[in-house]
Amino acid sequence: MAGEFDTTKPIYMQIMEKINKKIVRNEWKAGDKLPSVREMAVQTGVNPNTIQRTYSELERMGIVETRRGQGTFVTENVEAIERLREQLKRDIVADFIRNMTELGFTMNDMIASLKDFSKGEDGKKQ
Repeated sequence: MAGEFDTTKPIYMQIMEKINKKIVRNEWKAGDKLPSVREMAVQTGVNPNTIQRTYSELERMGIVETRRGQGTFVTENVEAIERLREQLKRDIVADFIRNMTELGFTMNDMIASLKDFSKGEDGKKQ
C-alpha cells in the first residue's frame, strides 16, 4: 500500500480510499483484521497518528470496528459494505460525467463511448 501520495488531498483520506477499495474488491472481507496502526504506518510510510486518524474515520463511517485489546476489523455489517460499494460507484460515475461534460460531451456521446470501449478495439467484449 506504500506509494506516492497526492499533495492536493490529505494523506489519511488517500489511505482511507485504498482501504475502502480493498474492502469493496473483497481483498479484505467482513470480519478480517486490519494491520495494526504501527504495521500500517510502516507499510504506507506515514506517521502512526495518520493511520490512527484513518482508522478512526473509517470507524465513524461504520466500515471498521475496533475491539479493545484485539485490533481493528472490517465490519461484519454486510449492508454497510454494500453502501460503501454503491457510494464508490456513484462517486466514480459522477466524476466521469463531470469530466466528460466539462469537455463538451453529451450523455449520448458518453454512452456511445462506453459501449465502444466495452467492445474493445477488435469489436469483442472485454
